[in-house]
Amino acid sequence: MKKLTLLFASILLATGMAFAAPAHGEHGAKATKNAKEKSVVGYISDNHCGLKHMESMGDEKSCTLACAKNGKLVLADRDQKVVYNLDRAGQAKAREFAGQKVKVTGRVTGKTIHVTKIEAA
Repeated sequence: MKKLTLLFASILLATGMAFAAPAHGEHGAKATKNAKEKSVVGYISDNHCGLKHMESMGDEKSCTLACAKNGKLVLADRDQKVVYNLDRAGQAKAREFAGQKVKVTGRVTGKTIHVTKIEAA
């Protein structure tokens, strides 16, 4: 019974925290609109592989496109060891650069880039 009570309390706490967290960083949508654009250089990857692809999956482009079918495209900054999520617009723009080194320009909030431009690096 104690385990069930603890499990229930944990679920309530986690759910409450999820609802309390702002949708767009610390100050909500206002922070996203006021954020300055910046450029980040990295590789278009997928959220399953992140910074490093498995060698058994072929080249980076093939692996990225195959894994992104069941996930999303991301920007993997291998130098800083950071993986950035790409917004909806970024998903469409990034597909043609799968596996390639690129420069992504947009508003960065946390670990998400609100993409305005992607170009080869």
